[in-house]
Order: sequence, then C-alpha cells, then structure tokens
Amino acid sequence: MQPMLDDIELPQVQEITVHDQRTLAEHKPPGMAGSLLQNLGRRPTCLLLWGVTTGPQADGFIQQLDEKYRAGQPVSFIADIVEDANIEQVIIDNLQVQDLAGKPLRYGYILTLKEYIEPVEPEDISALNSGILDDALGAIDSITDALGFTDQLSQFIGQLNGLNEALQREGINAVTPSDT
Repeated sequence: MQPMLDDIELPQVQEITVHDQRTLAEHKPPGMAGSLLQNLGRRPTCLLLWGVTTGPQADGFIQQLDEKYRAGQPVSFIADIVEDANIEQVIIDNLQVQDLAGKPLRYGYILTLKEYIEPVEPEDISALNSGILDDALGAIDSITDALGFTDQLSQFIGQLNGLNEALQREGINAVTPSDT
C-alpha cells in the first residue's frame, strides 16, 4: 500500500518509524523499599517518515506538503505500518525538505507526524445548582460586612482601654483581653 497523507500520495518512501510512549508516574511511598508506578495512559503516537521525490511533479508535491504543514489542520494518514494502530488523523508537526544534488528536480523530504486525538466535549453543567455562585457571593458579602463592623469598633478601643485603666487605678478588677 502506497502511503497517503490526506489526498497526497507520498512517493518513494524510504522509511517510516513509529514511536509509541506510555506515561508513567513514579510514586515512592514512605517506609517502602521500592516505588509504585501509575499508568497514566499513552501519549499520541509519533511517526517519522522520509522519502524522495523526483521529476517534473516534484516541485508541486513539495508545495502541496508545505501547504498541508502550514494549514496546521488534522489530515488522514494511510500506511501499512499504522493500519493496526488505529490512527485515523495526524498533525504535521515538522516538515524538512532538502534539494538533493546530482539530478535536477530531486528532493528529499522528512515528515514528523503526530497522532491527532479529537478533544473531548466538555460535560453538560446545566444540571448543577446555579445558586451555588450566588450563595458564595453572599458569603463573601457577609464576611466583608463583618470586617466593616470590626473597623467601626476599632474607634472605641482607645476609650475602652482608658476606662479599663481608670477602673484598675480605683482598685476594681476589669476584664482584660488575656482573661477571655
């Protein structure tokens, strides 16, 4: 099967390399001699493909590849090596083109393709209680009002301290803040 990138047939493909990588988180519990590994799933598959294009259609082919690369949109990719991997779409992550000496209209091309995984639609949150935000804002207003009340009381602290000192001079034990 000839490798295809969207509607472009890739000529003279020399090599396709597939890189699959799993994401593992290592946890070291206290008091345990070893560590635990948590499987966080796999990363998108990465494909490295290189080939050669020659002849009068080579310029047009390179221009088509460049247009697909610059568009940055997911495209379909078909090749024998990825058929079992169930990769439907890829993003062209990198494109390198080299003008090869020795024969006119001969170019080497290298494509780095990354598997495109459709983003998951956000969950419907319409069922959540919309009054939660109003309750939170009300609680913030209550705290703000309480802080304002504290500020109003602060003007009387000096007078109350003076009264407390006068009572202590008279021999009357007043309640001090450390007694409460």
